[in-house]
Amino acid sequence: MQIERRRLLSASAAFAALAGTASSRSLSSAVAGSSPQDSAVSRGKVGQTDHTKFAVNVEMWFRGTPFLDRIRKAAAMGFPAVEFWPWNNKDLDAIAAICDETGIEVAQFTAWGFVPGMNNPQNHDRFEASIREACAAAKKIGARKATVVAGNDQKGMTQAEMHGHVITGLKRVAPIAEDAGLMLILEPMNIRRDHKGHCLYGSPDAVRICREVDSPMVKINWDLYHMQISEGDLCGRLAEGIDQVGYIQLADHPGRNEPGTGEINYSRVLRQVIELGYTDFVGLECSPKESSELAAERVAAADRW
Repeated sequence: MQIERRRLLSASAAFAALAGTASSRSLSSAVAGSSPQDSAVSRGKVGQTDHTKFAVNVEMWFRGTPFLDRIRKAAAMGFPAVEFWPWNNKDLDAIAAICDETGIEVAQFTAWGFVPGMNNPQNHDRFEASIREACAAAKKIGARKATVVAGNDQKGMTQAEMHGHVITGLKRVAPIAEDAGLMLILEPMNIRRDHKGHCLYGSPDAVRICREVDSPMVKINWDLYHMQISEGDLCGRLAEGIDQVGYIQLADHPGRNEPGTGEINYSRVLRQVIELGYTDFVGLECSPKESSELAAERVAAADRW
């Protein structure tokens, strides 16, 4: 019995050592169980994932690298697209040149942020002017979608009143977006963790607003990170609102890092996204927990099922 116990302990130690060696290799190869020589990771193209077309958020990835070089890095890793926040502090000509050079696309950018709020009619003239400018910017860089934000709570207004003003503002600019071929994607936030005091959170109100606007060019930027914090039931809510989904973003929770670092089963959610018929880009609006390279491998692993 003592000899058998030694053999068992020896075998366990050998297995642990082997597991440690495997964990130090490419994460995606270990998860997939495939040969590293045959994987996109081994070719340096980890962004060429199995099912989903991901767009790297270059505001949050490759930090410490000059902005334009971040786009080049995303392209070099094999990602088909990037996304970013405000356009009017960017060199659009240079971005367009890099897209032509590398073949990468701009999936979407931010056309209207938190302040001033779209939920206040006093700001609608400015909102319209900004959307016209965003349409011109989108044409220059080949972007098909642009995020708009409802706005923070307005003093003296109820949530219903603010949402009504959002509908009015979106109806006003919908014909402009339709003429330009630019989809405006309204992003609900979460108020539990990141955006306390914002007037739009969770999917039901966002779905209702977009259905009332009733434009093929006004849909939802369905950020799964915000939806997880606000309401959960990610697959069920997506199924209920899929007719109003214009774009999808993700991050795991807690931490707002890449898939595989938190509580969300992204392999299941990403499969649901495709089963519901969404095949456009999914934005990686998440901060790499350790490195952009490891984050990319975790993203690739989540896209295998």
